Parts: sequence; structure tokens; C-alpha cells
Amino acid sequence: MSLVSARLPVFPWDRLEPYKATAAAHADGIVDLSVGTPVDPVPALVRAALAAASDSPGYPTVWGTARLREAILGWLARRTGAAGLGERNVLPVIGSKELVAALPAQLGLGPGDRVAYPEPAYPTYEVGALLAGAEPVPYRGKPTELDPAGLRLLWLNSPGNPTGRVLSVDELRETVAWAREHGVLVLSDECYLELGWEADPVSVLHPDVCGDDVAGLVAVHSLSKRSNLAGYRAAFLAGDAAVLGELLAVRKHAGMMLPAPVQAAMVAALDDDAHVAEQRARYAARRSALRGALEGRGFRVEDSEASLYLWATRDEDCWATVAWLSELGVLVAPGEFYGEAGRRFVRVAFTATDERVAAAVRRLA
Repeated sequence: MSLVSARLPVFPWDRLEPYKATAAAHADGIVDLSVGTPVDPVPALVRAALAAASDSPGYPTVWGTARLREAILGWLARRTGAAGLGERNVLPVIGSKELVAALPAQLGLGPGDRVAYPEPAYPTYEVGALLAGAEPVPYRGKPTELDPAGLRLLWLNSPGNPTGRVLSVDELRETVAWAREHGVLVLSDECYLELGWEADPVSVLHPDVCGDDVAGLVAVHSLSKRSNLAGYRAAFLAGDAAVLGELLAVRKHAGMMLPAPVQAAMVAALDDDAHVAEQRARYAARRSALRGALEGRGFRVEDSEASLYLWATRDEDCWATVAWLSELGVLVAPGEFYGEAGRRFVRVAFTATDERVAAAVRRLA
């Protein structure tokens, strides 16, 4: 047994390969709705900024440029309503997945510490705990019902992946108050914040949630979905300056530097809201088409108030649904990837091209 396999679960997507092969054999080709990877063009103004900064021979700084920090703070003020934040309250990172996986270890968590995360959930929360040697604690329902003993870090995810569920202001406020009472650091994964459909997602940094005080709170944000920058690995943290200062010190030692051209591209993306509105319109049309097609074939869609996914079920084991759809040439993610709570669901991404989404709709019809 390898050292990795002894510490970590099997990489879930490897288990999907046989169904991917079945879907790929369809006469009209595969429609891959299993992974939420952007397929639309990177906005022209972002590509121009990247190109203009391409002559960057020197090392960038881990903390990012002053101009990038300014752009992050401007976006936070516009979109999250966060008040009173300064440069020490933000930190650029090399993609949000890397951050989620590495953060417990970078904060010094280890054996005897507990890391809680919602279920069903993004699998990397568990991986981050395991890599640090901490105990992963999945929870269903309210996190305020958790035993706080040994609990060092509490993940929230709103809008949620895979379910698309949005936590209300009241739910967030109650959780923040409970976490502060018990000395638990709250990490709020908000990477889909700008992709609300039937609800308006609220950041944990909003004054209605935290009362103009971000102590004990860190929000995680990504440009992968809002700006089609998954290939750029562009993300950032915002919140408690003391926590971010500790992470900055660790990441300096490790040389975790976001490339300078990517930092320039992030500035262009964060300063512009028009391209986000255009991308939202594309996703809204694809979402509507796929939801109608799924419901027309007897699927029930639950939650799915926001994000880039439909959380759908035919009230059967998720792998049976995956197999049935693969025969139609459509590949989706089994809900089991996200924990036992998802065993009877599949996650359907609407990030494929308009042409491929139309193909899926025809096959479902």
C-alpha cells in the first residue's frame, strides 16, 4: 500500500471512467456534465491584461501586488457588503482547491483536532483534514448541533457544491455566533456567490451576518466560475487579518506565489462586472433547458438555488442513474462522490457548450 492510499480515499472521479467510456461511444458523442469546468472564452479584457503583463521576469510576492489587493477590496465592497476591510484582510491564493486541501495543515492543525464540513459536500474538505492528520467530521443539518470539543475549523459552503443550497442570513448569523462562543474558526467557501438563481447568496462577511467584525471568519472566493478563469488558478481569501497573516507567513516559506501575469488578469476581472453578467446569462439559459429536460423525464430537482449544478434524483441509487444516462451519451457525477447523503442523487453541471446542452436535451426528450 502506498503512503498516499493509506491516508486518502480513492480519487472519486477514477470510478466514473467506465461510464465515461459508455457515454463516449454514443453516435453523437459524449455530453459531459460531470465536472463544472468552464468552456466559454476567457473575457477579452482579461486576456489582454495577462498578455500585457507577460514580461514578468522577477519573482512575484506571495501577498500579491497592491493593485490586486485594491481590486479584491473593491469587489468585496461591491458584492459582499463587507465593511471596514483593509489590505491585511485579503490574500491571493493559487486556486481555491489547493487552498482547501492545504489550509488545515498550514494553520497547524493535526492529530487531536477536528475539522467539520457539510454533507453532501465538496470532497476536498475531507482531504484537507486528512492531509493535516486531523479528524474529518461531516455534518448534516445545523453545524450548531456539533460537539465543539476539539473542533478547530468549521467549513461552510454557500452556495453549496453539489446541492446548490443557499444559507440564509439567519442561518449564517446563528452559526457565526455559535462558532465565536466556542472559539471555532469559520471558513466559508463562497466560490459560487455570484451565481444565484432562485436565491441571493450572502457572504459570511456581510455586516448582517458578522456585525462589522470579521474576527474568526475567512471567506474563500474564486474567479474560476464567474470569469472562466479555472485555467488561471485565480482565487483569494478575505476576512480575519490575524488568520490571513499566519497563512501569509507559512506561504512565504513555501513560495506559494501567484504568477504576476495572473495577478494582472485578476485585477482586470475583478474590476469589471459586465462580463460576469454576460456569463450568468449563458448559464441561466443552459440551466433552464437542462432542468426542463430532466423534469420531463421524471427527475426531481432539489435545492439548486444557486451554483452551476442541478441536484437531481429519480429516487434510485445514484450509480443506476449514472448508468442510465451514460447509455444516452450523457455523463453526470454520482451523488455518492459527495458523501452518503448524496447516494440517491446525481449532480448535473450546466457548464457544457450550448451545442452539447442542446444535444443532452434532445436525448432526454
